[in-house]
Amino acid sequence: MRMFLKLNSLRKPSVHVKAPGVLALRWRLQRCCFCSSPQNESSNISVLRHLTSKIKATGPISVAEYMKEVLANPVSGYYVRNDMLGADGDFITSPEISQIFGELLGIWCVSEWMAAGKPKHFQLVEFGPGRGSLVTDILRVFSQLGALLQSTNLSVHLVEVSPRLSQVQAQNLTGEDSQSARDENEPAYRRGTTATGLPVSWYRRIEDVPAFVSLSKPGFSLYLAHEFFDALPIHKFQRTERGWREVMVDIDPDMADRLRFVLIPAPTLASSTLIQADEQRTHVEVCPEGGVIIQKLTNRIAEYGGAALIADYGHDGTKTDTFRGFRGHKLHDPLEAPGTADLTADVDFSYLRRMAGTGVACLGPITQRHFLHNMGISIRLQVLLQNCPNAFTQRHLLQGFDMLTSPKKMGERFKFLALLNHQRLSSPVADTKSGKKPPAPLPVAGFSELGPLQGRN
Repeated sequence: MRMFLKLNSLRKPSVHVKAPGVLALRWRLQRCCFCSSPQNESSNISVLRHLTSKIKATGPISVAEYMKEVLANPVSGYYVRNDMLGADGDFITSPEISQIFGELLGIWCVSEWMAAGKPKHFQLVEFGPGRGSLVTDILRVFSQLGALLQSTNLSVHLVEVSPRLSQVQAQNLTGEDSQSARDENEPAYRRGTTATGLPVSWYRRIEDVPAFVSLSKPGFSLYLAHEFFDALPIHKFQRTERGWREVMVDIDPDMADRLRFVLIPAPTLASSTLIQADEQRTHVEVCPEGGVIIQKLTNRIAEYGGAALIADYGHDGTKTDTFRGFRGHKLHDPLEAPGTADLTADVDFSYLRRMAGTGVACLGPITQRHFLHNMGISIRLQVLLQNCPNAFTQRHLLQGFDMLTSPKKMGERFKFLALLNHQRLSSPVADTKSGKKPPAPLPVAGFSELGPLQGRN
């Protein structure tokens, strides 16, 4: 019997749906900018002035530097200043669309923990946790499976650069039971406790998250990155008759208050080092910061065990120019009014796999539609519909299911990639004394047509 069939509860939808059209916000999920206001226009002017001053002083800047300044500047960054999530914010993510998404990821986490031998210490780590909806749904699954996890020391670790969002996450996860660190040098800048007594810690960098509990008790760390890599800074490159050249951001000479893309005539360090020798495309986007994070995850998983699950919209090394902005539910010129729109680019999963190298086993990328169906989303939907007599909530569940799985919406655009310790997929050594054949490695949920935890209690 599949474990998730025991979870018959319905959570209150985190997004209030006033009409069917609300859930049909751009299936890009939805990164759309806030409406104009005097405060937002003032912030836009401040960001633009900062950028033009920097360009005047140092020359054109890379797209990666532009994204860093617009999105993550500690004073005026888009992600730093705003709570951009939810129906009233700037974009909606999968956990806000349907509770089923987080529940199935919770089942995936438990499945991998079980495959690792049910270690006593279990660290759940999420990068860019938004409002905390995903981890909340996962923890609800853990609570429903309390008998299985009751002897496990479980802790939650969140990597979040936005002070505003960390406060929202703390309120949703711990209520009033959290506080900021007194010492700025502490790895965790905020700590709290959930209503069920689980410790939650917040960090700014992956390096600050503990890699293990102790040398004698390494435990199991599971890393989640949902819609995280798409917002990391990218470099853009164009193939020319003289070789690869970098696309940068400069001031428009005809309009001092506008920015434009320019092609740098000479090679840059980035264009000389980030392009693969056998690259066939004419335009390429590379996210070195994403590559560094993947390598850090790979090193941790290879040395201490654990697993990582990456879910984002992207491609497998086939697309070219995907850098764009979203504002007011519509595509937006990424160089116009910097600071008032989200900036994003499709994730190149072939690049992430290449950066992982041979240190870990990589599964995927596979489409979100296939992953969720392999996890049993259709069965979970039927269980919820049977336990919910309310027509409005049933309609909400069906709309969320369609949004998550339809090939015309999120089903094909979003991909899943897993990083696993090689030992996870290796067959145990045969017992020469008993002559018994060791069991085959357990299938990885979601990446196999077998249902999650099928055949297990």
